[in-house]
Amino acid sequence: MWQSRVRYGKTWAIFPSFVISLAIFQSHQYIAAMQEKLKQQVLDAFLLVMRPIVRILLRYGIGYREFVEVAKTAYVDVASSDFGLRGRPTNISRVAVMTGLTRKEVKRLRDKIESGDSRISVKTTPLADVLHHWHAQEEFTDARGRPMALPFSGEGKSFSTLVKKYGGDIPAGAMRTELSRVGAIRENPNGELEVLERVVVPDSDHDGLIAVLVHGAYALLSNIAHNSDPIRDNDQMPNRFAYTQAVTTDRTSQIRRIAKDRIGDFAQSIDDIFIAYEALHEKPNDMEETSPVAVGVFYFEERDENADYDW
Repeated sequence: MWQSRVRYGKTWAIFPSFVISLAIFQSHQYIAAMQEKLKQQVLDAFLLVMRPIVRILLRYGIGYREFVEVAKTAYVDVASSDFGLRGRPTNISRVAVMTGLTRKEVKRLRDKIESGDSRISVKTTPLADVLHHWHAQEEFTDARGRPMALPFSGEGKSFSTLVKKYGGDIPAGAMRTELSRVGAIRENPNGELEVLERVVVPDSDHDGLIAVLVHGAYALLSNIAHNSDPIRDNDQMPNRFAYTQAVTTDRTSQIRRIAKDRIGDFAQSIDDIFIAYEALHEKPNDMEETSPVAVGVFYFEERDENADYDW
């Protein structure tokens, strides 16, 4: 009887430990599943964000390889500067673990960043290669060194030959369509293709785009990155969005005009404040530190039937 009670007691002494261990295991599984779900949600959101970015890049003739070099540089730069321990930069091995890049690649990119050379030194796009070699290769230039008008197809001196040599795996027809779209070539009355530009010409205002990317998109995304940082000291940067699906298509122009007027008034009022602050720091001996500050407002309407996102 005594032995039975002892065995019974030992069984119940072990049981709570088993339950606790099982609960901890299940808790870890739940946390891991939630983290994976959150990670996928972030990736899905970034796929959406990347689509308009890719549209801009393609308009400027910037291909995937050039973008990847920029992305890798940004990964190494941020991992090195923002995730160091005790105020020191992150070492190469830890950056490699965090980013998934090799230590050799991390070192190459860090050397480039530290030297101040942030230029992208990768192979250009097929469009740029075709235009470059059309101007540079004797086979496709006339006696005065100017690019020749080329028939689309045929052996020897033809656009198809040019694309086959320097356009990678892009079909000649697709290359003609894209170069025509960006205004780099045209078809003359003889049916030959004439080159109009030495480089791919963007089909939008370059200076305006750069200003919006630097002062608008960068500022907005930095706002989001700051507010999503779990260790920030309750100093959330304000951002507000208003959106609706209730505006009928025939009324969007009216909403656009109203938004334009109100955005202009608001932006002017903020700019007046900024001008006043700038006037306070015009003194040559003013040694106070200053910080860049930006406030932006924008209007958006979905015009594509195949929208990137179902609001």
